[in-house]
Amino acid sequence: MTIIAAADGSALGNPGPAGWAWYVDDSCWRAGGWPHGTNNQGELMAVLDLLRSTAHLPQEELRILCDSQYVINCISKWMPGWKRKGWRKADGKPVLNLDLLKEIDQAIVGRKYTFEWVKGHAGHPLNEAADDRARAMATAYQQKSTAPPGPGFPGAPSTSSGSTPSAGAAPATGAKPSAAATAAAGEPTLFGGPAPSAQAAPVSPPDVFNQPDLFNQPDLFSEPDLFSDFDEEAPAGQELAAEDTVVALERELLRPEVRADIGRTGVLLHPDFTEIGSSGRLWTRDAMMMELEGDLGESSELELLGADRLNEGTVLLNYRSHGKAGSALRSSVWLLDGGRWRLRFHQGTPEN
Repeated sequence: MTIIAAADGSALGNPGPAGWAWYVDDSCWRAGGWPHGTNNQGELMAVLDLLRSTAHLPQEELRILCDSQYVINCISKWMPGWKRKGWRKADGKPVLNLDLLKEIDQAIVGRKYTFEWVKGHAGHPLNEAADDRARAMATAYQQKSTAPPGPGFPGAPSTSSGSTPSAGAAPATGAKPSAAATAAAGEPTLFGGPAPSAQAAPVSPPDVFNQPDLFNQPDLFSEPDLFSDFDEEAPAGQELAAEDTVVALERELLRPEVRADIGRTGVLLHPDFTEIGSSGRLWTRDAMMMELEGDLGESSELELLGADRLNEGTVLLNYRSHGKAGSALRSSVWLLDGGRWRLRFHQGTPEN
């Protein structure tokens, strides 16, 4: 059996509030988004989540309908050469949207898939359905409202690892939260307040059809990268010691306005970031970033207990956070990655 699905992305302002979606039929689709992103990032994330959502069916061929030549060329033509060059383009410049492309590169291993280009906004039923859902998500972020994330793919494993703001299928109104969600709801996470809820009651998608400038977007091939616009200078050229640098970065992550910026959060969190919550829940980088979109948590103050340089590229922080929800003892491990300090691991325990 061949699985036929359309994948699409949307960004209002490009970059701006962004959404993504893939669609098979009305009973099989998913959508998500970010407060700040680009159209290309939405297109790539739609393909990545489709690959993840069908990973339990590796024997089935996947036919992906896409209106983005950029995405099709990235995956079908350019990635092998970029990988040989250390993920750099022919001109020597870094590849844009690198983290998303690396994850797609891993997700396609062993998969049978083909891409088919379809003209966008030309009445193709699957493409239009995916586009409607991606724009609804982007508009929901713009208006600080919510939009349904979709039922997902039948038989797919739990997708709470971070594909949508509401982590998986939207529950019916009045549905009782799962035991796992209830257990995790009150634990302190890296960002000071209770863990974001994994439940989000769906509402009707916002009206996105009366926006005359929605499609008057700049050239998608020259758009900024998810991370490049937010890069800080490499700490090697700074006077601050490594320990002081990572303390400053940890304080930055404790600020809600920073957590609202997916680009900056993506820079600070290592691609392999994990956190173990007090309930025992394991948070991945994707899960933390995506669920934060629904609840940024509170601002917290950092009381440093210790900053130890374990080796040339590793710093261990121990500190106490203070916020409205109380205090917690926390540990963070920061790694030097490509000349930049990034958070690799975090764990927090509430104080009585």
